[in-house]
Amino acid sequence: MAADDKTRCGFIAIVGAPNAGKSTLINQLVGAKIAIVSRKVQTTRTRTLGIVMAGQSQLVFVDTPGIFRPRRRLDRAMVAAAWAGAEEADLIVLVVDAERKGADETQDIIARLKSAGRQAILALNKIDAVKRESLLKLAADLNAAGIFTDIFMISALTGDGVADLKAHLSVAVPEGPWLYPPDQLADISERLLAAEVTREKMYDQLHEELPYASTVETEGWEEQKDGSVRISQVIFVERDGQKAIVIGKKGQRLKAIGQAAREELETMLGRRVHLFLFVKVREGWGEDRERYRALGLDYVD
Repeated sequence: MAADDKTRCGFIAIVGAPNAGKSTLINQLVGAKIAIVSRKVQTTRTRTLGIVMAGQSQLVFVDTPGIFRPRRRLDRAMVAAAWAGAEEADLIVLVVDAERKGADETQDIIARLKSAGRQAILALNKIDAVKRESLLKLAADLNAAGIFTDIFMISALTGDGVADLKAHLSVAVPEGPWLYPPDQLADISERLLAAEVTREKMYDQLHEELPYASTVETEGWEEQKDGSVRISQVIFVERDGQKAIVIGKKGQRLKAIGQAAREELETMLGRRVHLFLFVKVREGWGEDRERYRALGLDYVD
């Protein structure tokens, strides 16, 4: 086999402050939606793998929860999952919002990477919203930390600069056999992906009305004889007042959430979906070990 025909494969952790654009970048790299995107911070809660073929290289991207200063148990579990993804990866891409949102968290990440002796690739995101002079200054300021091997200017939303980043990663990952079939795009169950889609639509509908402490679980998945699927999901909230917010007047808000989720799931799954949503109050679900298991997170003390 010629040198340029050798297969390569590596895990690449995408880390950054909340809302830096990590999930948007993963979706852009994969070319399909595998991670939910929301304006609400700390949307990603679990580690999702996005699998990309680039020539003879298989790039396995780890979409991690945003790294921030945790306060609650769920926060600590999410941050622990993010760092676990970074520690196990062959390469690390630090995504930074070029508008300087999350600057404190970004400095914390850089400091921890530096103390761990890890190098990273810097991806300055949302470059279309910032003047060139500001971008160059930000890049120089961050590069002074001495941990970055390369710097890329990108827009995860439009795809600008993403192809260059992918090309660089394709030759930077180590030589080795592919770990997944070349046509596989993600390593996430359809049940969990469906729950994530509904959670995204819930955030889109409710914006800041619903506190962060809510989650969605897929409780039923029944294949139908006509090729469609019947999905039953539960939205867990912590108080009765939150339940009323999710349901809305005469059930209209829950209906809108369900319709938006069903339409996206039908596109993603390529078949008809019958989606049934229920809202339940579970006080202190953020302290429930079973909920963490469902999210794929460790129960962190």
